[in-house]
Amino acid sequence: MRFFAANWQFWALLSAIFAAMTAILAKLGVAGINSDLATFIRTIVVAAALGMLLIVTGQFAAPGPIPRRAIVFLILSGLATGASWLCYFRALDIGQAAQVAPVDKLSVVLVAIFGALLLGEHLSLRGWIGIALISLGVVLVAIKG
Repeated sequence: MRFFAANWQFWALLSAIFAAMTAILAKLGVAGINSDLATFIRTIVVAAALGMLLIVTGQFAAPGPIPRRAIVFLILSGLATGASWLCYFRALDIGQAAQVAPVDKLSVVLVAIFGALLLGEHLSLRGWIGIALISLGVVLVAIKG
C-alpha cells in the first residue's frame, strides 16, 4: 500500500476516475437548475468535505507562516478554479457530457504548453506527440457529425 501512497500515477488515475464521475454526476445534477447555483452547491460540498478531511486527519492546524507569494498564487489558482467550474457547469447544462468533458481536458494540452513556456518544463518528442494526439482527439470529439 505504501507504493500507492507515494506513486503520482496512482493519484493521477484516481483523479481521472473522480473527474469522470464528476462530469456524469454534474450533468445529472445541473438538470433543471441554474448552472451557477449548481456550481455554488458543489463548491460548498467540496469545502465541507476538505474541512472534514483536515479535521479527521489532524491537519486542521495553524500552518505557520505562509509566504505572501504562495498566498497570492493560491488565491489566483482558486479564482481560476472557480471560473473553470462555472464555465464547466454552463457547458454541461447546454452540451453533452461526452463532448464537454473531453474539451475540458484540453487543459492537459494547455498545461503542457504553459508548463514549457512559463515554468521551463520539458517534454520529450514522444510527450509532445501525445499532447498533439490529445488535441486531435478533442477536436474529433467536439466536431458534430
